[in-house]
Amino acid sequence: MVRLVLVLGDQLSVGLSALLKTDKGNDVVVMSEVMGEATYVPHHPKKIAFTFSAMRKFAERLRADGWQVAYTRLDDPENTGAITGELIRRAAEFDAAGVVYTEPGEWRLINALAAMPLKTHCLPDTRFIASHQEFEDWAEGRKQLRMEYFYREMRRKTGLLMDGDQPEGGKWNYDHENRKPAPDEVDFAGPLWFAPDEEVLDLVEARFGNNFGTLRPFWFATDADQAQEQLTHWIEAGLPKFGDFQDAMLNDNRFLYHSLISFYLNVGLLNPLDVCRQVEAAYRAGLTPLNAVEGFIRQIIGWREYMRGIYFREGPDYVTRNALGHNRRLPDLYWGGETRMNCMAKAVSQTKDEAYAHHIQRLMVTGNFALLAGIDPAQVHEWYLAVYADAYEWVEAPNVIGMSQFADDGIIASKPYISSGNYIHKMSDYCGSCAYRVQDKTGEKACPFNLLYWHFLDRHRDRFSGNPRMGNMYRVWDRMDDTRRETVLSEAERFLVRMDDGEIV
Repeated sequence: MVRLVLVLGDQLSVGLSALLKTDKGNDVVVMSEVMGEATYVPHHPKKIAFTFSAMRKFAERLRADGWQVAYTRLDDPENTGAITGELIRRAAEFDAAGVVYTEPGEWRLINALAAMPLKTHCLPDTRFIASHQEFEDWAEGRKQLRMEYFYREMRRKTGLLMDGDQPEGGKWNYDHENRKPAPDEVDFAGPLWFAPDEEVLDLVEARFGNNFGTLRPFWFATDADQAQEQLTHWIEAGLPKFGDFQDAMLNDNRFLYHSLISFYLNVGLLNPLDVCRQVEAAYRAGLTPLNAVEGFIRQIIGWREYMRGIYFREGPDYVTRNALGHNRRLPDLYWGGETRMNCMAKAVSQTKDEAYAHHIQRLMVTGNFALLAGIDPAQVHEWYLAVYADAYEWVEAPNVIGMSQFADDGIIASKPYISSGNYIHKMSDYCGSCAYRVQDKTGEKACPFNLLYWHFLDRHRDRFSGNPRMGNMYRVWDRMDDTRRETVLSEAERFLVRMDDGEIV
Protein backbone atom coordinates (compact mmCIF):
# COMPACT_ATOMS: atom_id res chain seq x y z
CA MET A 1 0.00 0.00 0.00
CA VAL A 2 0.92 3.63 -0.44
CA ARG A 3 2.63 5.43 2.41
CA LEU A 4 2.86 9.17 2.82
CA VAL A 5 6.35 10.63 3.21
CA LEU A 6 6.29 13.94 5.07
CA VAL A 7 8.95 16.50 4.14
CA LEU A 8 8.93 19.64 6.26
CA GLY A 9 10.17 23.06 5.25
CA ASP A 10 13.43 22.61 7.15
CA GLN A 11 14.06 19.11 5.78
CA LEU A 12 14.97 19.95 2.18
CA SER A 13 17.70 17.33 1.83
CA VAL A 14 17.80 14.50 -0.71
CA GLY A 15 19.51 12.43 1.99
CA LEU A 16 16.62 12.86 4.42
CA SER A 17 16.04 9.61 6.29
CA ALA A 18 12.32 9.55 5.39
CA LEU A 19 13.20 9.68 1.69
CA LEU A 20 15.91 7.06 1.97
CA LYS A 21 13.64 4.60 3.81
CA THR A 22 10.66 4.80 1.45
CA ASP A 23 9.88 3.83 -2.14
CA LYS A 24 9.75 6.53 -4.79
CA GLY A 25 7.93 4.14 -7.11
CA ASN A 26 5.08 3.64 -4.66
CA ASP A 27 4.97 6.22 -1.86
CA VAL A 28 3.82 9.83 -2.01
CA VAL A 29 5.77 12.80 -0.68
CA VAL A 30 3.61 15.35 1.14
CA MET A 31 4.77 18.95 1.36
CA SER A 32 2.56 21.80 2.54
CA GLU A 33 2.69 25.56 2.96
CA VAL A 34 0.34 26.05 5.91
CA MET A 35 -0.73 28.98 8.05
CA GLY A 36 -0.09 27.01 11.22
CA GLU A 37 3.63 26.90 10.53
CA ALA A 38 3.74 30.45 9.19
CA THR A 39 1.99 31.98 12.21
CA TYR A 40 2.88 30.11 15.43
CA VAL A 41 5.13 33.11 15.92
CA PRO A 42 4.95 36.20 13.66
CA HIS A 43 7.78 35.11 11.38
CA HIS A 44 9.84 37.61 9.40
CA PRO A 45 8.44 37.88 5.84
CA LYS A 46 11.86 37.02 4.42
CA LYS A 47 11.89 33.76 6.41
CA ILE A 48 8.46 32.78 5.12
CA ALA A 49 9.38 33.68 1.54
CA PHE A 50 12.68 31.83 1.81
CA THR A 51 11.01 28.71 3.16
CA PHE A 52 8.17 28.62 0.64
CA SER A 53 10.52 29.32 -2.30
CA ALA A 54 12.95 26.61 -1.22
CA MET A 55 10.11 24.14 -0.63
CA ARG A 56 8.68 24.70 -4.11
CA LYS A 57 12.06 24.17 -5.73
CA PHE A 58 12.74 21.07 -3.67
CA ALA A 59 9.37 19.60 -4.62
CA GLU A 60 10.27 20.04 -8.29
CA ARG A 61 13.63 18.40 -7.69
CA LEU A 62 11.92 15.40 -6.14
CA ARG A 63 9.48 15.16 -9.04
CA ALA A 64 12.37 15.25 -11.49
CA ASP A 65 13.93 12.39 -9.53
CA GLY A 66 10.82 10.26 -9.96
CA TRP A 67 8.85 10.99 -6.79
CA GLN A 68 5.13 11.66 -6.74
CA VAL A 69 4.74 14.84 -4.71
CA ALA A 70 1.46 16.07 -3.25
CA TYR A 71 2.27 19.74 -2.71
CA THR A 72 -0.16 22.18 -1.11
CA ARG A 73 0.37 25.89 -1.68
CA LEU A 74 -0.72 28.41 0.90
CA ASP A 75 -3.49 29.78 -1.31
CA ASP A 76 -4.91 26.37 -2.25
CA PRO A 77 -8.64 26.51 -1.31
CA GLU A 78 -8.43 22.95 0.06
CA ASN A 79 -5.53 23.80 2.39
CA THR A 80 -6.43 22.80 5.95
CA GLY A 81 -3.91 25.19 7.47
CA ALA A 82 -1.96 22.60 9.47
CA ILE A 83 0.64 19.91 8.75
CA THR A 84 -1.46 17.30 10.52
CA GLY A 85 -4.57 18.38 8.64
CA GLU A 86 -2.80 18.04 5.32
CA LEU A 87 -1.54 14.57 6.19
CA ILE A 88 -5.03 13.42 7.16
CA ARG A 89 -6.45 14.89 3.96
CA ARG A 90 -3.79 13.29 1.78
CA ALA A 91 -4.13 9.95 3.57
CA ALA A 92 -7.78 9.85 2.54
CA GLU A 93 -6.96 10.99 -1.00
CA PHE A 94 -4.36 8.27 -1.60
CA ASP A 95 -5.84 5.61 0.69
CA ALA A 96 -2.49 5.61 2.48
CA ALA A 97 -1.46 2.99 5.01
CA GLY A 98 0.38 5.52 7.17
CA VAL A 99 2.96 8.28 7.36
CA VAL A 100 6.75 8.04 7.44
CA TYR A 101 8.59 11.14 8.60
CA THR A 102 11.94 12.33 9.87
CA GLU A 103 11.87 13.68 13.42
CA PRO A 104 11.05 17.40 13.44
CA GLY A 105 13.29 19.90 15.22
CA GLU A 106 10.58 21.30 17.50
CA TRP A 107 8.69 19.59 20.30
CA ARG A 108 5.55 21.37 19.13
CA LEU A 109 5.52 19.40 15.87
CA ILE A 110 6.84 16.19 17.39
CA ASN A 111 3.87 16.08 19.74
CA ALA A 112 1.33 17.08 17.09
CA LEU A 113 2.45 14.36 14.69
CA ALA A 114 2.49 11.71 17.41
CA ALA A 115 -1.12 12.55 18.29
CA MET A 116 -2.48 12.14 14.75
CA PRO A 117 -5.17 9.49 14.10
CA LEU A 118 -2.88 7.87 11.53
CA LYS A 119 -0.29 5.12 11.71
CA THR A 120 3.06 6.87 11.86
CA HIS A 121 6.72 5.90 11.76
CA CYS A 122 9.23 8.49 12.97
CA LEU A 123 12.84 8.16 11.82
CA PRO A 124 15.90 9.84 13.35
CA ASP A 125 17.30 12.90 11.62
CA THR A 126 20.60 11.54 10.39
CA ARG A 127 21.72 14.86 8.91
CA PHE A 128 23.25 15.69 12.28
CA ILE A 129 26.63 14.38 13.41
CA ALA A 130 25.61 13.33 16.93
CA SER A 131 22.54 11.20 17.57
CA HIS A 132 20.39 11.79 20.63
CA GLN A 133 21.89 8.68 22.20
CA GLU A 134 25.45 9.82 21.54
CA PHE A 135 24.75 13.13 23.25
CA GLU A 136 23.10 11.36 26.19
CA ASP A 137 26.07 9.02 26.52
CA TRP A 138 28.45 11.97 26.53
CA ALA A 139 26.34 13.91 29.06
CA GLU A 140 25.73 11.01 31.44
CA GLY A 141 27.34 11.58 34.83
CA ARG A 142 28.82 14.99 34.02
CA LYS A 143 28.29 17.76 36.54
CA GLN A 144 28.72 20.40 33.86
CA LEU A 145 27.78 20.00 30.19
CA ARG A 146 30.39 22.28 28.68
CA MET A 147 30.41 22.59 24.92
CA GLU A 148 34.20 22.57 24.62
CA TYR A 149 34.50 18.94 25.73
CA PHE A 150 31.61 17.82 23.54
CA TYR A 151 33.26 19.63 20.62
CA ARG A 152 36.46 17.65 21.12
CA GLU A 153 34.47 14.43 20.89
CA MET A 154 32.98 15.62 17.61
CA ARG A 155 36.45 16.43 16.29
CA ARG A 156 37.58 12.91 17.13
CA LYS A 157 34.47 11.37 15.59
CA THR A 158 34.67 13.30 12.31
CA GLY A 159 38.45 13.52 12.03
CA LEU A 160 38.14 17.21 11.20
CA LEU A 161 41.33 19.17 11.91
CA MET A 162 42.97 16.18 13.52
CA ASP A 163 46.61 15.14 13.29
CA GLY A 164 46.33 11.52 14.26
CA ASP A 165 44.76 11.56 17.71
CA GLN A 166 45.88 15.14 18.39
CA PRO A 167 44.28 18.43 17.30
CA GLU A 168 45.79 20.15 14.28
CA GLY A 169 48.34 22.73 15.43
CA GLY A 170 48.49 21.27 18.94
CA LYS A 171 45.46 23.12 20.35
CA TRP A 172 41.74 22.38 20.26
CA ASN A 173 40.60 25.98 20.30
CA TYR A 174 41.99 29.18 18.77
CA ASP A 175 39.29 31.49 20.07
CA HIS A 176 41.81 33.83 21.68
CA GLU A 177 42.95 34.78 18.16
CA ASN A 178 39.38 35.49 17.01
CA ARG A 179 38.51 38.56 19.04
CA LYS A 180 39.96 41.45 17.08
CA PRO A 181 38.01 44.71 17.15
CA ALA A 182 36.25 46.03 14.08
CA PRO A 183 38.56 46.71 11.12
CA ASP A 184 38.73 50.09 9.39
CA GLU A 185 37.79 48.47 6.08
CA VAL A 186 36.22 45.17 4.97
CA ASP A 187 37.45 43.76 1.67
CA PHE A 188 34.74 41.11 1.34
CA ALA A 189 31.65 41.98 -0.70
CA GLY A 190 29.24 40.02 1.46
CA PRO A 191 26.71 37.37 0.41
CA LEU A 192 25.74 36.58 -3.16
CA TRP A 193 22.31 37.78 -4.24
CA PHE A 194 19.94 35.44 -6.07
CA ALA A 195 16.84 36.23 -8.11
CA PRO A 196 13.68 35.63 -6.05
CA ASP A 197 10.46 33.82 -6.91
CA GLU A 198 8.25 36.86 -7.43
CA GLU A 199 5.08 34.81 -7.15
CA VAL A 200 6.09 33.76 -3.66
CA LEU A 201 7.05 37.30 -2.70
CA ASP A 202 3.66 38.58 -3.85
CA LEU A 203 1.90 35.87 -1.82
CA VAL A 204 3.92 36.63 1.31
CA GLU A 205 3.44 40.36 0.90
CA ALA A 206 -0.33 39.89 0.63
CA ARG A 207 -0.66 37.53 3.60
CA PHE A 208 2.13 38.68 5.94
CA GLY A 209 2.75 42.29 4.95
CA ASN A 210 2.11 43.53 8.48
CA ASN A 211 4.72 41.27 10.08
CA PHE A 212 7.90 42.83 11.43
CA GLY A 213 10.49 42.75 8.68
CA THR A 214 11.31 44.00 5.20
CA LEU A 215 10.52 41.56 2.40
CA ARG A 216 12.20 43.29 -0.53
CA PRO A 217 14.92 43.27 -1.69
CA PHE A 218 15.18 39.50 -1.32
CA TRP A 219 18.61 37.94 -1.86
CA PHE A 220 18.58 34.45 -0.31
CA ALA A 221 19.63 31.27 -2.10
CA THR A 222 16.64 28.94 -2.42
CA ASP A 223 18.11 25.67 -3.68
CA ALA A 224 21.14 23.50 -2.97
CA ASP A 225 23.12 24.69 -6.01
CA GLN A 226 22.73 28.34 -5.07
CA ALA A 227 23.60 27.60 -1.44
CA GLN A 228 26.79 25.88 -2.61
CA GLU A 229 27.61 28.95 -4.73
CA GLN A 230 27.38 31.10 -1.61
CA LEU A 231 29.54 28.68 0.36
CA THR A 232 32.22 28.59 -2.35
CA HIS A 233 32.13 32.38 -2.65
CA TRP A 234 32.66 32.77 1.08
CA ILE A 235 35.40 30.14 1.42
CA GLU A 236 37.39 31.87 -1.31
CA ALA A 237 36.93 35.48 -0.24
CA GLY A 238 35.52 35.69 3.29
CA LEU A 239 36.90 32.76 5.26
CA PRO A 240 40.56 33.92 5.47
CA LYS A 241 39.61 36.88 7.71
CA PHE A 242 36.49 35.38 9.28
CA GLY A 243 38.31 34.23 12.41
CA ASP A 244 40.00 37.53 13.13
CA PHE A 245 36.83 39.61 12.93
CA GLN A 246 33.99 37.20 13.71
CA ASP A 247 33.02 39.15 16.84
CA ALA A 248 33.31 42.63 15.31
CA MET A 249 30.43 44.98 14.49
CA LEU A 250 30.25 48.00 12.18
CA ASN A 251 27.68 50.74 11.57
CA ASP A 252 27.98 50.56 7.82
CA ASN A 253 28.69 46.89 7.14
CA ARG A 254 26.11 44.31 8.16
CA PHE A 255 27.92 41.17 7.08
CA LEU A 256 31.69 41.69 7.53
CA TYR A 257 33.34 38.29 6.88
CA HIS A 258 30.47 36.03 7.93
CA SER A 259 29.41 33.09 5.79
CA LEU A 260 25.62 33.62 5.90
CA ILE A 261 24.94 29.94 5.35
CA SER A 262 23.09 29.19 8.60
CA PHE A 263 19.80 29.61 6.73
CA TYR A 264 20.84 26.96 4.23
CA LEU A 265 22.22 24.56 6.81
CA ASN A 266 19.11 24.77 8.94
CA VAL A 267 16.67 23.95 6.13
CA GLY A 268 18.85 21.22 4.67
CA LEU A 269 20.17 22.83 1.50
CA LEU A 270 23.71 22.28 2.77
CA ASN A 271 25.08 19.32 4.71
CA PRO A 272 27.05 20.37 7.83
CA LEU A 273 29.76 17.74 7.57
CA ASP A 274 30.27 18.43 3.87
CA VAL A 275 30.52 22.16 4.61
CA CYS A 276 33.16 21.55 7.27
CA ARG A 277 35.17 19.33 4.96
CA GLN A 278 35.20 22.02 2.27
CA VAL A 279 36.39 24.55 4.84
CA GLU A 280 39.05 22.17 6.12
CA ALA A 281 40.22 21.57 2.54
CA ALA A 282 40.87 25.30 2.16
CA TYR A 283 43.17 25.14 5.19
CA ARG A 284 44.94 22.00 3.97
CA ALA A 285 45.55 23.75 0.65
CA GLY A 286 47.17 26.70 2.46
CA LEU A 287 44.42 29.13 1.45
CA THR A 288 43.19 30.17 4.88
CA PRO A 289 44.61 30.28 8.42
CA LEU A 290 43.93 27.70 11.10
CA ASN A 291 42.25 30.12 13.53
CA ALA A 292 39.54 30.97 10.95
CA VAL A 293 38.90 27.36 9.99
CA GLU A 294 38.87 26.04 13.55
CA GLY A 295 36.57 28.83 14.70
CA PHE A 296 34.08 28.11 11.94
CA ILE A 297 34.14 24.33 12.33
CA ARG A 298 33.62 24.75 16.07
CA GLN A 299 30.41 26.68 15.37
CA ILE A 300 29.10 23.83 13.20
CA ILE A 301 30.16 20.59 14.89
CA GLY A 302 30.52 22.19 18.31
CA TRP A 303 27.85 24.77 19.07
CA ARG A 304 25.26 23.67 16.51
CA GLU A 305 25.35 20.00 17.52
CA TYR A 306 25.62 20.83 21.22
CA MET A 307 22.59 23.12 21.11
CA ARG A 308 20.52 20.39 19.50
CA GLY A 309 21.67 17.92 22.12
CA ILE A 310 20.67 20.25 24.96
CA TYR A 311 17.27 21.00 23.41
CA PHE A 312 16.24 17.38 23.11
CA ARG A 313 17.80 16.34 26.41
CA GLU A 314 16.01 19.02 28.40
CA GLY A 315 12.59 18.39 26.89
CA PRO A 316 9.52 20.44 25.91
CA ASP A 317 9.47 22.63 29.03
CA TYR A 318 12.94 24.05 28.33
CA VAL A 319 11.50 27.15 26.63
CA THR A 320 9.54 28.02 29.80
CA ARG A 321 12.58 28.15 32.10
CA ASN A 322 13.08 31.42 33.98
CA ALA A 323 15.72 30.82 36.62
CA LEU A 324 16.29 34.52 37.30
CA GLY A 325 12.59 35.37 37.64
CA HIS A 326 12.69 38.06 34.95
CA ASN A 327 9.25 39.33 33.98
CA ARG A 328 9.60 42.69 32.25
CA ARG A 329 7.77 42.86 28.91
CA LEU A 330 9.77 43.08 25.71
CA PRO A 331 9.96 46.81 24.85
CA ASP A 332 8.85 48.21 21.52
CA LEU A 333 12.41 49.02 20.52
CA TYR A 334 12.83 45.30 19.67
CA TRP A 335 10.10 45.76 17.05
CA GLY A 336 11.69 48.82 15.51
CA GLY A 337 10.53 51.42 18.01
CA GLU A 338 12.72 54.49 18.28
CA THR A 339 15.71 54.27 20.62
CA ARG A 340 18.67 56.51 21.41
CA MET A 341 20.93 53.46 21.87
CA ASN A 342 22.78 53.20 18.56
CA CYS A 343 23.93 49.60 19.06
CA MET A 344 20.36 48.43 19.66
CA ALA A 345 19.03 50.51 16.79
CA LYS A 346 21.62 49.06 14.41
CA ALA A 347 21.06 45.45 15.48
CA VAL A 348 17.27 45.72 15.28
CA SER A 349 17.17 47.65 11.99
CA GLN A 350 19.54 45.11 10.43
CA THR A 351 17.33 42.32 11.74
CA LYS A 352 14.27 44.02 10.26
CA ASP A 353 15.88 44.43 6.86
CA GLU A 354 17.82 41.19 6.53
CA ALA A 355 16.22 38.63 8.91
CA TYR A 356 19.83 38.21 10.01
CA ALA A 357 22.30 39.44 12.62
CA HIS A 358 25.52 37.71 13.52
CA HIS A 359 26.13 35.92 16.81
CA ILE A 360 27.69 38.81 18.73
CA GLN A 361 24.92 41.21 17.75
CA ARG A 362 22.44 38.63 19.04
CA LEU A 363 24.35 37.68 22.18
CA MET A 364 26.08 40.85 23.33
CA VAL A 365 23.73 43.57 22.05
CA THR A 366 20.07 42.50 21.91
CA GLY A 367 20.54 39.50 24.22
CA ASN A 368 22.76 41.34 26.68
CA PHE A 369 20.32 44.22 26.94
CA ALA A 370 17.36 41.88 27.53
CA LEU A 371 19.22 40.06 30.28
CA LEU A 372 20.44 43.23 32.00
CA ALA A 373 16.97 44.78 31.82
CA GLY A 374 15.24 41.69 33.23
CA ILE A 375 12.99 40.97 30.26
CA ASP A 376 10.84 37.83 30.37
CA PRO A 377 12.97 35.13 28.66
CA ALA A 378 9.88 33.55 27.06
CA GLN A 379 9.23 36.83 25.23
CA VAL A 380 12.87 37.11 24.28
CA HIS A 381 12.81 33.53 22.97
CA GLU A 382 9.72 34.16 20.85
CA TRP A 383 11.25 37.33 19.42
CA TYR A 384 14.38 35.54 18.23
CA LEU A 385 12.30 32.68 16.85
CA ALA A 386 10.16 35.16 14.93
CA VAL A 387 12.69 37.56 13.45
CA TYR A 388 15.60 35.44 12.18
CA ALA A 389 15.48 33.37 9.00
CA ASP A 390 17.76 30.70 10.49
CA ALA A 391 15.75 30.33 13.71
CA TYR A 392 14.30 26.90 14.46
CA GLU A 393 13.53 26.02 18.03
CA TRP A 394 16.08 23.20 18.39
CA VAL A 395 18.91 25.69 17.82
CA GLU A 396 17.33 29.02 18.78
CA ALA A 397 15.91 28.08 22.19
CA PRO A 398 19.14 26.82 23.81
CA ASN A 399 21.01 29.81 22.43
CA VAL A 400 18.46 32.22 23.93
CA ILE A 401 17.06 30.48 27.02
CA GLY A 402 20.42 29.04 28.00
CA MET A 403 23.35 30.96 26.60
CA SER A 404 21.86 34.44 26.20
CA GLN A 405 19.35 34.75 29.07
CA PHE A 406 20.75 32.28 31.66
CA ALA A 407 17.15 31.19 32.17
CA ASP A 408 18.17 27.52 32.39
CA ASP A 409 20.20 28.24 35.56
CA GLY A 410 23.58 27.47 34.06
CA ILE A 411 23.07 24.28 32.07
CA ILE A 412 24.83 25.87 29.10
CA ALA A 413 26.73 28.87 30.47
CA SER A 414 28.92 28.90 33.57
CA LYS A 415 28.02 32.56 34.12
CA PRO A 416 25.64 35.09 32.53
CA TYR A 417 26.82 36.65 29.28
CA ILE A 418 26.62 40.26 30.43
CA SER A 419 28.78 43.28 29.81
CA SER A 420 28.78 47.02 30.23
CA GLY A 421 29.11 49.31 27.25
CA ASN A 422 32.87 48.78 27.17
CA TYR A 423 32.63 45.46 25.34
CA ILE A 424 30.43 46.94 22.59
CA HIS A 425 32.77 49.93 22.35
CA LYS A 426 35.78 47.64 21.96
CA MET A 427 34.23 45.40 19.31
CA SER A 428 32.38 48.00 17.22
CA ASP A 429 32.17 51.58 16.00
CA TYR A 430 28.63 51.91 17.32
CA CYS A 431 29.42 54.07 20.33
CA GLY A 432 30.93 56.95 18.36
CA SER A 433 27.56 57.84 16.84
CA CYS A 434 25.37 57.14 19.89
CA ALA A 435 23.33 59.70 21.82
CA TYR A 436 24.77 58.22 25.00
CA ARG A 437 28.41 58.30 26.03
CA VAL A 438 30.01 54.94 26.74
CA GLN A 439 32.62 56.71 28.89
CA ASP A 440 29.92 58.04 31.22
CA LYS A 441 29.08 55.71 34.10
CA THR A 442 26.37 57.95 35.57
CA GLY A 443 24.52 61.07 34.52
CA GLU A 444 22.12 62.07 31.78
CA LYS A 445 24.26 60.66 28.97
CA ALA A 446 25.51 57.54 30.75
CA CYS A 447 25.41 54.45 28.54
CA PRO A 448 22.40 52.36 29.65
CA PHE A 449 24.52 49.21 29.46
CA ASN A 450 26.82 50.71 32.12
CA LEU A 451 23.94 51.42 34.48
CA LEU A 452 22.07 48.17 33.90
CA TYR A 453 25.20 46.06 34.25
CA TRP A 454 25.66 47.02 37.88
CA HIS A 455 21.90 46.95 38.48
CA PHE A 456 21.84 43.32 37.30
CA LEU A 457 24.77 42.34 39.52
CA ASP A 458 23.24 44.05 42.54
CA ARG A 459 19.79 42.50 42.24
CA HIS A 460 21.22 39.01 41.65
CA ARG A 461 24.00 39.21 44.21
CA ASP A 462 22.77 36.23 46.24
CA ARG A 463 22.92 34.01 43.18
CA PHE A 464 26.18 35.11 41.57
CA SER A 465 28.53 36.58 44.17
CA GLY A 466 29.93 33.12 44.86
CA ASN A 467 30.54 32.37 41.20
CA PRO A 468 34.33 32.19 40.78
CA ARG A 469 34.14 33.87 37.37
CA MET A 470 32.18 36.83 38.77
CA GLY A 471 33.89 37.51 42.07
CA ASN A 472 36.07 40.27 40.66
CA MET A 473 33.00 42.13 39.35
CA TYR A 474 31.50 42.19 42.83
CA ARG A 475 34.77 43.32 44.36
CA VAL A 476 34.81 46.30 41.98
CA TRP A 477 31.19 47.09 42.90
CA ASP A 478 31.95 46.85 46.60
CA ARG A 479 34.89 49.24 46.30
CA MET A 480 32.62 52.01 45.02
CA ASP A 481 31.47 54.45 47.67
CA ASP A 482 27.87 54.25 48.85
CA THR A 483 26.82 57.45 47.12
CA ARG A 484 28.03 56.26 43.74
CA ARG A 485 26.35 52.88 44.10
CA GLU A 486 23.09 54.56 45.05
CA THR A 487 23.35 56.88 42.05
CA VAL A 488 23.97 53.99 39.66
CA LEU A 489 21.02 52.00 40.98
CA SER A 490 18.61 54.92 41.05
CA GLU A 491 19.53 55.99 37.50
CA ALA A 492 19.17 52.42 36.26
CA GLU A 493 15.73 52.20 37.90
CA ARG A 494 14.65 55.47 36.30
CA PHE A 495 15.78 54.20 32.91
CA LEU A 496 13.76 50.99 33.31
CA VAL A 497 10.66 52.87 34.44
CA ARG A 498 10.88 55.17 31.44
CA MET A 499 11.30 52.19 29.14
CA ASP A 500 8.31 50.41 30.72
CA ASP A 501 6.24 53.57 30.28
CA GLY A 502 6.95 53.57 26.56
CA GLU A 503 9.27 56.56 26.56
CA ILE A 504 12.10 56.70 24.02
CA VAL A 505 15.25 55.43 25.73
